[in-house]
Amino acid sequence: MAGETTNNNQIVIPSITRLYLAPVGATAPDDATVAMPAALRSVGLTTEDSLKFNSEPNFEQVKSAQSSYPTRTFQTSDAATIEVDLQQWSGANFRSVYGGGEIAEITPSGGGTGKHYKFTPPRIGSRTEVMAVIEVIDGGKHYRYVIPRCMQMEGVSKDLAKTKEAVLPLRLAVQGGDDLDAWYVLTDDPAFAPAA
Repeated sequence: MAGETTNNNQIVIPSITRLYLAPVGATAPDDATVAMPAALRSVGLTTEDSLKFNSEPNFEQVKSAQSSYPTRTFQTSDAATIEVDLQQWSGANFRSVYGGGEIAEITPSGGGTGKHYKFTPPRIGSRTEVMAVIEVIDGGKHYRYVIPRCMQMEGVSKDLAKTKEAVLPLRLAVQGGDDLDAWYVLTDDPAFAPAA
């Protein structure tokens, strides 16, 4: 872009990241710093290097005998995903990682004390969509990726090794629709101000 200058203040180092989930249709935050709406639940602690947001457009190319290069390129589809490894094991996080499911209190048959619970993953066709908000903070700059609809669409592989923490791999695929933005970013970063 004409007039761009080098500016080290535009380098982003995500010193704090958070992920929030809510049922589809929940109220999204209005801006980058307003208190998170109550329906959005934090997934809690995540591994420090696992949070990724990927945008993956797909293209087709037209080739012609008169050129060694494509003569036309057009976009055929769009896709985006969220990846993060959750460190906190909870019923809500299990439901997020497996795309739904049921949790019930059960009576221990061994005569033990305390409450016991049973998690059952969702049946085919029963996965639920969620709304997600990724929050990224770099000093005084705030960014919120708002994804109105996404769904867990990958298998779950947990490493249950004795010598390291066991994490819950959350992989969400962004869902679209004609009536809403598939995803968008809210920020108070002055570098995003539209050119005059």
